[in-house]
Amino acid sequence: MGRLIVQESLSADGFAADATGSISFMESFTGGSAEDFARRQLALIEGLGSIVMGARTYEGFSAFWPTDDAADELIAPAFNALDRYVFTRSHTEAPWGSLGDCKVVAGDTGDTIRRIKAESEGDIGCWGSLDLVAELLGLGEVDELRLVIAPSMIGEGRRFGPKAPVQLELVDSGTFDGALVELVYKVSPARLREP
Repeated sequence: MGRLIVQESLSADGFAADATGSISFMESFTGGSAEDFARRQLALIEGLGSIVMGARTYEGFSAFWPTDDAADELIAPAFNALDRYVFTRSHTEAPWGSLGDCKVVAGDTGDTIRRIKAESEGDIGCWGSLDLVAELLGLGEVDELRLVIAPSMIGEGRRFGPKAPVQLELVDSGTFDGALVELVYKVSPARLREP
């Protein structure tokens, strides 16, 4: 049975995306010059059996990861080898370039993620997918949360988080490439406290 590991990128002032939905505030910190962070990501991905994502994250990922543009990325081969699930009601198909299709799931989110966890031979990763992650946190299905904070402030945009409080326990932290800070939290078994 796999754990669900969520990773979100945040600006230093707490935004997960700018007003247009872009995470361009991360671009100068995660490219070819961020080798320590890329190695950290590769270690995470090599422990995964699959990834889950929402429709918008799928659209962005599928336009990059299975293409020649990602060929020089350290994590691309491992990332592209994962089983992929897209939680969506707007797509009936989810191609991943020439590497086959993602599995499209549109049923009950809780039942579906529990089934994926039960069937997974490794952990399950999730990046971005803010609406999906908020729902998964609310359902108590996120086991580990990794927040990657960039040294930039964007002033406005979309915040990350659930709709109700979630208890976290810090289990690891690190600084990468002299820029990025990663905070790794275990999500408490008493995940959700009603307001």
